[in-house]
Amino acid sequence: MRQGRVIAAGATAAVIAGLLVIPAMGGEPAESDPAMTATATGAEQPTADYATEAETESSALATMAWAGPGSSAKESEFNLKAGASLSGRVKKLDAALPKQGVQKVLRDANRPLVSGGACKTDPFGIGDMKDGKRVKPLAPAVKYCWKGDDATSKEWVPQAITGVSDAQKDEKWGSDRPIVVGAYDNANPGRGNGCTAKESDQCNEKGVRITFIDPATKKYRHALLVWPYVSKKTKKISFDAVHANEKKGQKGIHIGGMAWYGNYLYVADTFNGIRVFDMRKIMDLNPDNKAGTNDKVAGGMKTNVENKKKIGRHGKSWYSFGYRYVMPQVATWTFKSKQYNRAKNTYCMGKGAPKSSYLSVDRSTAPDVLVMGEYCKPTKKHPSTGRISAYRLNPDTGRLASRGGVTTTPDWAYYLPDDGIQGAARFKGRFFLNQSHRYSNGTLIQARVFPKTGLHASGGPVATAVGPEDFYLEHGMRTGNPPLLWSVSEHSSTTAAPSCKGATPCGRVVYAHRVRDIEAGN
Repeated sequence: MRQGRVIAAGATAAVIAGLLVIPAMGGEPAESDPAMTATATGAEQPTADYATEAETESSALATMAWAGPGSSAKESEFNLKAGASLSGRVKKLDAALPKQGVQKVLRDANRPLVSGGACKTDPFGIGDMKDGKRVKPLAPAVKYCWKGDDATSKEWVPQAITGVSDAQKDEKWGSDRPIVVGAYDNANPGRGNGCTAKESDQCNEKGVRITFIDPATKKYRHALLVWPYVSKKTKKISFDAVHANEKKGQKGIHIGGMAWYGNYLYVADTFNGIRVFDMRKIMDLNPDNKAGTNDKVAGGMKTNVENKKKIGRHGKSWYSFGYRYVMPQVATWTFKSKQYNRAKNTYCMGKGAPKSSYLSVDRSTAPDVLVMGEYCKPTKKHPSTGRISAYRLNPDTGRLASRGGVTTTPDWAYYLPDDGIQGAARFKGRFFLNQSHRYSNGTLIQARVFPKTGLHASGGPVATAVGPEDFYLEHGMRTGNPPLLWSVSEHSSTTAAPSCKGATPCGRVVYAHRVRDIEAGN
């Protein structure tokens, strides 16, 4: 159980300032949540409402009508609708497996982080040449290096980041101030390609995992995100890795961004919308912390964390691809508009549902909002730089503000001032945008909304790490610490690309810039 300040819960839903306020899950029946009311059947995971190929092609004309980078976009196209209920499945997992809170996971962190001068990995280098001059990247104020295979793995690629400044107004989780990083499984060949789980551990599509980092102890621990389902064959509760629906030809979940708010972890699902996980529902498959012991759990079952080739319930045992901790999805929000974007394209259609590429929380506005944006690489036919908007959040429940199972329409939406954005954060009206350039130094763009022209750059660009991803703003409003803008770099130092050498080396780290240094352009 989480210690420290408890998220407030009401006995019934109430209407405040015209918004439907949903009580927190603790002590409330699941039926009170519009995101958890419909009946889910089978093991199917969320799928996008894709437009037909003909509709997708005809929509290309609409993208030509945009007013250019920074111009206003249609807010209602960001609307999300509640998915089918998962509460019954999660309740059954609650009864089957023991749970741990975030603080217990941190106490059991089993991998060391390297920081300061001992962190030799360098994704910054001396900078690229531009117009005959070398552009020196901004040195990070904090840098953490991963242990062993986490730094070089082809299987797990880090993308998303969030932390307790997003989660809590007081910027503490009990007595801790954790950071959480998300990564996706990139190395497996996919299901149905002749590679089986029995043949190799890497033949399993493990989906996504999150990593809890404790800056105080410089240690971290992984947890696998999972999808709960009831087996059609056995009628028993089980879970699978979080992945896209293969029948619809979707790719695996990329976890390009995530944001922790209250008890909930919001994870970007590129073509579908947002998946929701609960920090109170971290299942423990190795309670005695002895991997070689198959622990006894409810129903005469045992757990097995040594077998890395199985997941879920098999016979009388629970498996988790070898992970001690798993977190089941508790709710789903899918785009209400049709999805015109396709997994095979890096450009964006600029109409209909956006791509859910990255997420962040802005606590400097009222109400707090969840920022969502698109990653796009434009073409002449499809010039969209990507869109960005924000959903209202309910601070009492930690949930998205909604009415009738549909999110409240965002107050604003804009096309981004530039393309290739991998992460975005907003604080006190200022936007920070993380732009990637493959295997060269990324660019940190500062922007704000101008009354007559829209969202445009404000302040000089800053060179940053090679392969920059999602953003997390440790704002320091309650701690009094100088604001830090956190991110992760994705490329391993073993990447074979020639440009990963010399001036712009590749390397996989967690890092933070001081906001004041970004604004100064130093």
